Amino acid sequence: MSKLIPPIIKKNSNLKRPLLMFGLIILLVFTALTAMIWGAVTIGWKNVMAILFDALPYYRSETAAGIASVYKDILLQIRVPRVLLAAAVGSSLAVSGSVFQGLFRNPMADPYVIGISSGAALGAVFAMLGGFNLVFGGFGAVPLFAFFGGIVTILLVYSMARVGRAVPVMTLLLAGIAVSAFLSALVSLLTYFAGEKLHQVIFWLMGGLGGATWQQVKVMLPYAFVGYLAVSIFSRELNAMLLGEETASHLGVDTEKVKKILLIGASLLVAAAVSTSGIIGFVGLVVPHFVRLVAGPDHRFLIPASAVLGGTLLIATDMLARVIIAPTELPVGIITALIGAPMFVYLLKKRKKLRYFGGGG
Repeated sequence: MSKLIPPIIKKNSNLKRPLLMFGLIILLVFTALTAMIWGAVTIGWKNVMAILFDALPYYRSETAAGIASVYKDILLQIRVPRVLLAAAVGSSLAVSGSVFQGLFRNPMADPYVIGISSGAALGAVFAMLGGFNLVFGGFGAVPLFAFFGGIVTILLVYSMARVGRAVPVMTLLLAGIAVSAFLSALVSLLTYFAGEKLHQVIFWLMGGLGGATWQQVKVMLPYAFVGYLAVSIFSRELNAMLLGEETASHLGVDTEKVKKILLIGASLLVAAAVSTSGIIGFVGLVVPHFVRLVAGPDHRFLIPASAVLGGTLLIATDMLARVIIAPTELPVGIITALIGAPMFVYLLKKRKKLRYFGGGG
């Protein structure tokens, strides 16, 4: 299997990666705890820890018994599920971004590059304007239609790009751009006729986690886990594909099979994320760039590191969205764009001095 690792990846392999991953995990835990403490109502860190430990089975905290029930409800019913959902969404977007950038060998590729966001947005807006009263598995009509729209879009793009049994990457990219443009036009048309529901539509399109619930967390996590598992298993093959499909085939990689699995896994991650949070930009674009700059392009490390850092980034930006003009809440997509755009420009300047992909792309 060592033949599947491009030389530049071997060169970047070193002992600092375990330390980096440990640091990222510590940062994730710290950020999550800060998000639980900080808000329109501040809960002291001692109270937060007492309430969290008291919620564990077979454990009772004497300190938690003296804490007002309103603080327990705010923490356990609002902030904890919101933090967990933010971590799941951020991780999903970051991992899918790293996969699409590696698959297309294009550092500008993001989780929405093949039109999944446009399909999900069309489904969500259609559900909002249609006023459907539908609940399935704890999800209302909007996330259900958004998830369905994202999955149908990737199937449509894949069928358009397919040539016989093969799916050329460039054709897939172009088909995604074309379908995305068409679906975006339909979203704009529906938005134009939104009327009194315009605010709801715009707020969803900007992205947010204001409606996070335990049920959403429970439903989102299995999709995120399956998608993450699918792309992680084929991280070595994705390394080989950095050198090009022809070279990867010579190294023994079934490129068409790998592309299908990576597309399914990454698309599942994106569809699940968009259906629960709306469209949140820059997380899936910036995070993989940063990890590559620090630790190189080896997807065996890039994928898990992006997952941890993506979750941390979205928890932090969602926290800012909650408190920056409290008690009013900003769409988290605005915060990610304000932070992500300057950061991305900086990373692009750094990239001029480095080789990003195994093939020197």
